Order: sequence, then structure tokens, then C-alpha cells
Amino acid sequence: MSYSINRRPLLWGTSDSEFEGDLETEVDDPNTVISDEKPFLKPYEPSDKYNLAYIVFYLLGVNTLIPWSFFMTADDYWMYKFREINNLTNLSTTHVENLAQKTDLQASFTSYLSVASALPNTIFLVVNAFISNKVSLTVRMVGSQCTILLLFILTTTFVEINTDKWQDMFLIVTLTTVALVNAASAIFGGSLMGIVGKFSPKYITAMSGGQALGGIFTALAEVCSLWIGASPVLSGLVYFIIGDTVLLLSLIAYIMLERAPFFKFHMAEKVPDRLESDFSTSEEVGFSAGPTVSYSRIIKRIWHYGVSIFLVFFISLAVYPAVTVLVESQYKGEGHAWNDVYFVPVVTYLIFSTGDYAGRVLSGIFQWPRGRPWLVIFLSVLRTVFIPVLMFCNAQPRHHLPVYIHNDLYYILITIMFAVTNGYLCNLTFILAPTVVDSQEKEIASAMIGAFLGVGLASGAALSLYMVKAL
Repeated sequence: MSYSINRRPLLWGTSDSEFEGDLETEVDDPNTVISDEKPFLKPYEPSDKYNLAYIVFYLLGVNTLIPWSFFMTADDYWMYKFREINNLTNLSTTHVENLAQKTDLQASFTSYLSVASALPNTIFLVVNAFISNKVSLTVRMVGSQCTILLLFILTTTFVEINTDKWQDMFLIVTLTTVALVNAASAIFGGSLMGIVGKFSPKYITAMSGGQALGGIFTALAEVCSLWIGASPVLSGLVYFIIGDTVLLLSLIAYIMLERAPFFKFHMAEKVPDRLESDFSTSEEVGFSAGPTVSYSRIIKRIWHYGVSIFLVFFISLAVYPAVTVLVESQYKGEGHAWNDVYFVPVVTYLIFSTGDYAGRVLSGIFQWPRGRPWLVIFLSVLRTVFIPVLMFCNAQPRHHLPVYIHNDLYYILITIMFAVTNGYLCNLTFILAPTVVDSQEKEIASAMIGAFLGVGLASGAALSLYMVKAL
């Protein structure tokens, strides 16, 4: 017995009798499958050829933290720039660790840097949420990266300029540059988080892992500069030139990514169908021109994860790096290079960044606890214990609190746990937040999570100023 299947294109005319006959024939034979329907239900999905998009997301993730990481990690350079210059001659080849005592400006500079980074970062993460539907993605992504690159080049030029006679003015210029860099970086990072919210957890983890990888990269650069015996000025120059190079590569990579079919497909597929007029005559303020998008509804769905990521970064920034950069080895001053030179850059930056990266990779694999946002909040609150624990480590100089944790090994283990939990909960929130909203709301939800993150950064950085004074 033969069966006929109507394979006419959908828009061709047909009579009711013809349609009924076709329908009857198909129902009579349960084994008949009409494979031609599939293309109408789901368009062909381009593949990520050679994992290029995955690699670019890693690089873009690195770019979100490269400016902050290099500013923070170049501690030897900043300590040289803000050293006590009375009765000192040429210290261009002397490491600041050899100086007997840090000045107040040296001791507080990291906290100033944290505040100058966090405040504009927070403000412009929120601003990004409101301009996302008014400024094109290309303008936000390319424009912000160009701004960061130009400001970073400006910072590089100051390395070779003698600022000894105008340290206060140099401090103002530096903090202003840092603020502008972080404002642009917030636009870039917030837009990037909105982009990856439309992709699978694999690509979210790539972006998040890239952020931690940036910290590892800068820490290794500092360790290498110390190992070859580079002066603070030379090491600062190398840091910022490397940063300029990475920023330029990231800019080129993103421009190429925008043109990839895989990228275009995911950026369009998860957005509801819209008419051209929707973009010009939208009746509701929001990220998306669709009438179903609501800020309040999205916040009601993601606020658990927003609170979680706020707590993660509030707790971390309260003591890292403002307090942790002051923690010294118990054997400092005994003439060993590890204790006198390498301890702070290796433990405070390299080990922390490596642990942070490991935590982000692990959360991309396990994604636990999925579907239990209250448990994610509880785990974030538990990290509060790290604040007093790190405060009682051997941070110097101190005037009020005693030191209870002298042992270097204990401090290293604490740093590892502190870093792994930071990375794990951070990336877990990035992954889970877009899963509790509709497909057309994923970009908005991810951008809002970025705003919560920024508030946590600013609050933690502000608290770090008090933490340093309380030591």
C-alpha cells in the first residue's frame, strides 16, 4: 500500500479537501515522519569552528580584568613611585621591599586604588543597563576597549617620567586614570556579560575563567620581573606594555567575532521576533523592545543570585588586595629571597588568581547547587569568616589588632580556600542567573547581575579603607 504526503511549500494554495486527505493518510500510518518540518521549527545552527568563539570569550574575559590586575599587581612599581624621597638618591635599581618602613601613602595606596576602581565600575555597570537598548553593542564594546587602550598607553608613558617632586599630583593623575579606565571597563564588562548570557555555560565559564586567567597572567609577569632582577621602573614598563598588547589583541579579536555566523546566530536566536518598528516606537523602557520585558519581573527572578554575587565581591574586596598585600612572611628579614621578595606576589596574587580560576572551572563542571538559590546565598554568607581570619594574619604595619596567624603555610591554605570559593560562587551565579528568566530576558538578567557585582566591588573597596586603618 502506498501513502502520499503533502510536501508542498507552506505558502502554496491548496483546497480543504486536499488538506483533509493528506491529514487522514498521515494519521492512518503512525510510522510516518515528516522530516521536512524540522527546518521550519529550528534554523540550522552554525558550529563554533575550531572553538574560535570559545577562545575569543576567554581573551575578552582576560581583557575585563587586565587593567585592574596590572594596576594592582604592579605593587613594586607603585611603592617606588610613592616612596619617601628625603635623603634618598637614585633608587631605580632598588626594590621597595628593601626599605625599612612603608610611608602612609605607600600603605594606603592599594586601598585608594580599590576605591578609584570600584566606584566608577559600579556606577557605569548600572549605566550600561540603561543604555543597552539605546547604544549599539558595537559602539559599547569597541568604543570602551579603545578608551581603555588609550588610557593604558597614557599610564605606560608615565613610567619613564620622574614624578618624585610631584607625587601628590601624580597620585591624582593616576587615580583619575584608574577611574576612567574602570568606567570604560564597566561598559565593556557589563556588555560582555549580557552577551555571554545568551550562550551555553561553556562560554560563560570561558569568559569568567578568562577574568581569573588575567590575574594569573599579571602575577606571573610580576614574578618574572622579580626573578630577572628588573628594577621597579623596568618592571612597571614591562607590565603596562604587555597590557597594551593584550588590550589591542582583544579589540581585534572581538571585531572578528562579531562577524562570525556562530556569534550572529546566538545573538539573534534567543531574541523574540520583532518588527523594525519595535526598535523605533517602543512603548516600554527596557533592554529589549519586546512588550513582555519587565525590569521588576526579572529582578524578582534573579535577586537571590544578585545578592549572592554582591556578597561574594563585598567580602573579597573588603580584604583583597588591600589587606592581603600587606601580609608578610613570618621569616621576612632573614635574607631569603622567597620571604623578602617573592612571598607577596606569589601568595597574594598568583596563588589567589590560580585558586580563583580553579573555582570558576569547577563551577562550570558541577553547577551545584543548581535550582536552590537560597543555598547559594547561604554559601556566600559563610565566606564572611574570611574577613576576621585574614585580618589576624601577619599584615604589616599594624597598630591595633594582634597577629594570631603567623605561620606562612596556614596563610597560604587560607588564601587558597578564599580564592576557590570566590571563583566558584562567582561563576555559578553567572551561569544560573540566565536560567531563571525567559530567553529574551537573558541579556538583561546577566547585565543586572553585573550591576550587583559592581555594587559589591564598591562596597567592599570602601570597607577595605577601614580595614587597613583597623590593623
